[in-house]
Amino acid sequence: MALLFAACAETPLPRTANAVRKWVGPPVNVPGGGQFRTVIYYGPWQCSRQLMDYCANKCSGSGHALQGCMWLADVKMDFQGTVMRAGSRFGMTHCCCNYGKLSPDQTAAARSRWSNARPGFREAWANRFGAWPTEPNGRLYEGHHVRDLWHGGNPTDWDNIIPFPKDLHTELFDLYNECYANDPPWTQVGVDYPYGE
Repeated sequence: MALLFAACAETPLPRTANAVRKWVGPPVNVPGGGQFRTVIYYGPWQCSRQLMDYCANKCSGSGHALQGCMWLADVKMDFQGTVMRAGSRFGMTHCCCNYGKLSPDQTAAARSRWSNARPGFREAWANRFGAWPTEPNGRLYEGHHVRDLWHGGNPTDWDNIIPFPKDLHTELFDLYNECYANDPPWTQVGVDYPYGE
């Protein structure tokens, strides 16, 4: 997962800049004064040149080849204090390296580890960010593993999990397969920021 200032372009998914899904977290009080708020914008989009280069380096650094790059979400954190305002934006990126696939038993074991850790993980996430996101009907967002479990992703690593709405999460399975197959648009560099605020 890349935690970088991200710039990406839209994929052929049926979303426009105005239709980008976002989750707005509650304000969280900061010790010493002030508050921050987390906002997550959901893709996926093609990666910018910066993120494509990041993924190429990440893959080659572990002895793998880059097959595609998918910018999954933009996580924005804004701070407001008594004397200043500040913010950050991080691109959460899946690098489709040519990782070997785990066996079905290994994948099931990783999924079981996540299932056992999920309630505690969501609670700890909520303590940091104010809430685990929910759908309008109250259903909790699913936890998405940025590096998927069947390619060796860590099932309980903080840097490998992001809350994802169920309908968008369901789409990611086929899109990940495209990315690992070295198929466009995930092999192509996109443009900066595909959505407006």
